[in-house]
Amino acid sequence: MSQATAKTSTGGIKVRGAVKPGFERVLTPEALAFVGELERKFGARRRELIAARAERQKRFDAGELPDFLPETKSVREGDWKVAPIPKDLLDRRVEITGPVDNRKMVINALNSGAQSYMTDFEDAAAPTWDNMIGGQLNLIDYWDGKIGFTDEANGKAYNVADKHAVLNVRPRGWHLEEAHVEVDGAAMSGSLFDFGIYFFHNAKKLKGHGTGPYFYLPKMESHKEARLWNDAFVFAQKALGIPNGTIKATVLIETLPAAFEMHEILFELKDHIVGLNCGRWDYIFSYIKRLGKNPNYLLPDRASVVMGKSFLNAYSLLLVKTCHERGAFAMGGMAAQIPVKGDEAANDAAFNKVRADKEREATNGHDGTWVAHPDLVPVAMEIFGKLTGPNQLSRQRQDVNVGQKELLEPHTGERTEDGMRECVRVGVQYIEAWLGGRGAVPLYNLMEDAATAEISRTQLWQWLYHGAALSDGRKVTADLFHEVLDDEMKTLRATLGETRWTTGHFDEAIRLFAEMATAEECEEFLTLPAYRLLVSHEA
Repeated sequence: MSQATAKTSTGGIKVRGAVKPGFERVLTPEALAFVGELERKFGARRRELIAARAERQKRFDAGELPDFLPETKSVREGDWKVAPIPKDLLDRRVEITGPVDNRKMVINALNSGAQSYMTDFEDAAAPTWDNMIGGQLNLIDYWDGKIGFTDEANGKAYNVADKHAVLNVRPRGWHLEEAHVEVDGAAMSGSLFDFGIYFFHNAKKLKGHGTGPYFYLPKMESHKEARLWNDAFVFAQKALGIPNGTIKATVLIETLPAAFEMHEILFELKDHIVGLNCGRWDYIFSYIKRLGKNPNYLLPDRASVVMGKSFLNAYSLLLVKTCHERGAFAMGGMAAQIPVKGDEAANDAAFNKVRADKEREATNGHDGTWVAHPDLVPVAMEIFGKLTGPNQLSRQRQDVNVGQKELLEPHTGERTEDGMRECVRVGVQYIEAWLGGRGAVPLYNLMEDAATAEISRTQLWQWLYHGAALSDGRKVTADLFHEVLDDEMKTLRATLGETRWTTGHFDEAIRLFAEMATAEECEEFLTLPAYRLLVSHEA
């Protein structure tokens, strides 16, 4: 075999992905042994917890509603705090996010002027083997001071400035696997692989840089899933001889069940956690998925599901109150707008939306917020820079009184054909880009990630499941869905042109989107069947 296609196998751990030049720096025998041990110790528990999600969903489908857990009442009412927050994480007023696989984007994000940068192996990165290993190489090179490069296309040099953002790394969620690495004959957890490889190669270097191994943890649904992460952290630190509590994590509250277990999640990770984040787009997706069969929670057009109202507003306020009670940061959500080049009025409108969103978050008491583009860092800082200090931990928000009713209150508004068309356009185009290896996709002046397609297909699924009425009186049926899909795709094909269409992945994307929107049951994650397609492309 050539070096570009060689596979490796060691101690029951088999790498099925191509080992291209440079990949051997990531896939060392020692690193593989480390992630293999993580999988052997924690893989079975991960699978049990994923199965527990399915069992709970059966109860939701039968009419049970999410609620606070009676068995953990003592945790919610107990007097405890999370461990102290490291100095370099005390000011996170503006955080920027983006995919880890694009070296230029990594450098630009680090140099953006944001206090913190979350580099992403998850929703903003399509998990091709090249993207995942290339992303790890970028991070190894970053900590080794070798990430700089010269762009051959324009001759421009890129390197990290002396003053740059603090790095946080988001591994994949518990539900995803890494098909290219098998441990004892089975694919290993994508979460443990991403975390383990990064931690193994870089953790001991970070103290010398005045920082530590910092992570963002996505898509958890329970405190038991947080306990699993905590146990993995404890094991990893002990294995490498690093003091317990060195790892620090921020947990994204982006699933409906997790909103009812925020105290418990903080408690399980209290030695390692520094805050929670409002992962708003995935939260909308989770709300639809978990309550999708209950006609009392039918949502309107996506454009009507806004942060200042109903369940989204309640969850934002409760997150601030919960975090500050426990000495943890309450991070705001993503402003997905991006600059609109060549249209000053549209650009001003986009920036004004960001300002209004960030003013709401700062007023609610959030300690910081997310943006998707470097040009939006000054806009967000304009708002959060007015804070009296680097954070708002002292704002306790004891005036907030949010319970089950408020956390479940559905947004009101119209369901329209235009809303259907937007779901189709955005959902299909995002899936097509994802199948082509891109996870962060600019669409209609927004930077979209996988949550976009998830909202699009679950919203249509919910409307179809209930035969929801549109504002003009028509019911949403399979025939209407296919009529809209065919019409939108015909227009999109004409707009993009035949070459772009036939060289892309549109047929697969359309088929997958249609299958999931019209399925009898709501699929847990779009990225599961899409990942199988991605792996088949690589094969």
